[in-house]
Amino acid sequence: MPEMRFAVRWPDGAESSHYSPSLVMHDYLSTGARYGVAEFVARAGEALDAAGERVRAAYGFACTSAMASRDEIVRTAAAYSDGEVVVLRMEPPLPVGAS
Repeated sequence: MPEMRFAVRWPDGAESSHYSPSLVMHDYLSTGARYGVAEFVARAGEALDAAGERVRAAYGFACTSAMASRDEIVRTAAAYSDGEVVVLRMEPPLPVGAS
């Protein structure tokens, strides 16, 4: 199962990098896109939950790293009442021709 990292910039300019055990993140977030804080938390959380379930289906156990990324995003987002989160990078990127 391919893993990935994604980096974001928070409303105050702080940047953070997060892990996903699956490329499913590409189904929920796009490089260069701007999301309101609440929307970003919802999208990232749903994606990380889906990624964790893919690990559970393939290996029979949950991915604690995906859940740790989700929890870190929720904790960080709590500091912002509004503003936008920008997705800076998603590595690896989607393969050419994929959507």
